[in-house]
Amino acid sequence: MRRALTLALGGLMLAGAAPAQDLAEGRKVAGMCRTCHGLDGYAKVPIAPHIGGEPQSYLVEQLTAFKTGRREHEMMTVVASGLSPQQIVDVAAWYSAHSASASLPAGADPAAAPEMCVSCHGADGISELETAPNLAAETNIYIDTQLKAFRSGKREHEIMSAIAADLTDAEIRAYADWYAASTLTITPPPDQ
Repeated sequence: MRRALTLALGGLMLAGAAPAQDLAEGRKVAGMCRTCHGLDGYAKVPIAPHIGGEPQSYLVEQLTAFKTGRREHEMMTVVASGLSPQQIVDVAAWYSAHSASASLPAGADPAAAPEMCVSCHGADGISELETAPNLAAETNIYIDTQLKAFRSGKREHEIMSAIAADLTDAEIRAYADWYAASTLTITPPPDQ
């Protein structure tokens, strides 16, 4: 069943036949996300990531991974499994319609940003790529947990697994602390 659903969703995306997005419907779906991620995508709990302003394709990919079981989390697997492909596209469109900006703490030198992270996640934590999440103002607990999941193999990614494989706990904490110190601003879409 999971394989068939993955193939169906992936086939739709590859064929360019993704359902049309509806921001109003996405906002309705986001109502069930608001407790952890906030209606604007600014996380309300330390173990949830900020998702406002993330690229739509990244959000669709992550929700689909939770839905199909390629990525597991006790809450997100349950939530995503109840979403239709249309709802996934709509809620991803809602959160990606927000804009995210970040700033480093006063006196922080962007050149001191974690060298291994900057090319994808930016010095300030705003992603440079459609396929990489923003890290700005994520709690150090969240970043630490994700990097350790990549390192242990609990979470897999073609780039992050290799990067995290050799990181020490001290390096993970330093990288997590760097991005946690930035300030994130999420701006809602126009007319919302």
